[in-house]
Amino acid sequence: MTSTDAPADTGRPMVPHPDRLFPADPTTRSVARRLYDEVAEAPILSPHGHVPAEVLADDEPFPDPAALLVTPDHYVLRLLHANGVPLDALGRAPVDGTGVVPPGRAVWRTLAEHWDDFLATPVRAWFETELHDVFGLTEEPSGANADAQYDRLATALRDPGMRPRALFDRFRIAVLATTDDPTSDLAAHARLAADPAFSGRVIPTFRADAVFEPSRPGWRDVVARIGEAAGIDTGTHAGLLEALRTRRRYFIEHGATATDTGVLDAGSAPLSPVDRERIHAAALRGPTALTPDDAAAYRHDMLYRWAEMSCEDGLVMQLHAGVHRNHHRPSFERYGSDAGHDLPAVGGFTAPLRPLLEAFGTVPGFHLVLFTVDETVFSREVGPLAGFYPAVYAGAPWWFLDTPGAMRRFREAVTDSASFAKTSGFIDDTRAFCSIPARHDTARRVDAAYLADLVVTHRISEEAAVRTAHRLVSDIPREVFKL
Repeated sequence: MTSTDAPADTGRPMVPHPDRLFPADPTTRSVARRLYDEVAEAPILSPHGHVPAEVLADDEPFPDPAALLVTPDHYVLRLLHANGVPLDALGRAPVDGTGVVPPGRAVWRTLAEHWDDFLATPVRAWFETELHDVFGLTEEPSGANADAQYDRLATALRDPGMRPRALFDRFRIAVLATTDDPTSDLAAHARLAADPAFSGRVIPTFRADAVFEPSRPGWRDVVARIGEAAGIDTGTHAGLLEALRTRRRYFIEHGATATDTGVLDAGSAPLSPVDRERIHAAALRGPTALTPDDAAAYRHDMLYRWAEMSCEDGLVMQLHAGVHRNHHRPSFERYGSDAGHDLPAVGGFTAPLRPLLEAFGTVPGFHLVLFTVDETVFSREVGPLAGFYPAVYAGAPWWFLDTPGAMRRFREAVTDSASFAKTSGFIDDTRAFCSIPARHDTARRVDAAYLADLVVTHRISEEAAVRTAHRLVSDIPREVFKL
């Protein structure tokens, strides 16, 4: 039997339960259902994501199921790798051009054979929802049906209704933010904005992490390229800051409302102009000219300057600290970044952000959204900070915490200190375009369940819960991210 002759349904049923993630108690569950129904079809605001704008600007059919659903998704890669699957087998090409990338069919078969390795993870929940709701599959992937499912998916992707722009409309995406290099010409964004056939809103996000780390290889090249893009000499620190201001204005002209910054720690102590220039000059001579203390001081000062710039130009400052990037050096050297081995570090904001917040935490119009992968920080630091400083917002559970359990714990940890208005609204943080509605649906279900519990314990009325459910998917993210 050839792959195209294989029966479509040879595995276990896969039909997501309509009451998934709702409380077991019947009374609370019925309230959760009503709350969820209020927002289930609401437009999606995605103010923090990583789908390239080119995907929508080009509107080309997705290449194959594995390249769409497996290879670009670091959530999927890390779990398969943890269960013994080499990254080569998942379609990740070595950066040096060696090795052979397997065909998409083989990559999908690998995923299918490891389907039970995802059991009870949010990745499994997202996959089940998108495979069922977007592609119409009703059987769990398995070794037995992998080829048949691959063929069904590949056939579906050739349908005009499965092209990126058609899916954008089908998913009811109102706003989609991308993540962009500070030197990008944003040509894809310009094409979308000028295209009368596209009515969606796709906005860039300014991501300039590399300039914060002067000891990192390639820092000098990054600084030089930013200078070239801005037309400003970045041989001095003052020049670099002016070049960054220029590039931020360019992004704003193309629709940007936010920056996104990931650093190892949230230190924000400012330096004097003399010390900034001294360390900058040393970094331009090369990493060996820097001491670790100077490199850290430079990074901390840059974070302070970032907030200063946001107060000047109005861009929302997203900050996620406490991640060990590229933890497994051999994998990084072979496959590059975003291969699934960025790992959580111990987080903290209250003490390290004090210099920044003392200077800017009460400046009207400044928005600072704090994300963490250390959930002990939610109740100890993020909630209380958002509960005092007008500028601070508690960023939604993200990455390793983007799970139903952690979303619930986030609400319980932050609501007492900051209520709902000082949270960010859900962010999907994804490169996997077709998983966007599944991820937002998960958050809406979890929030409905949490609000239902508040209703049945007589802490809030159902009317207030309905109003809050709508605010969480619309008003709050619009206000926080200035959409």
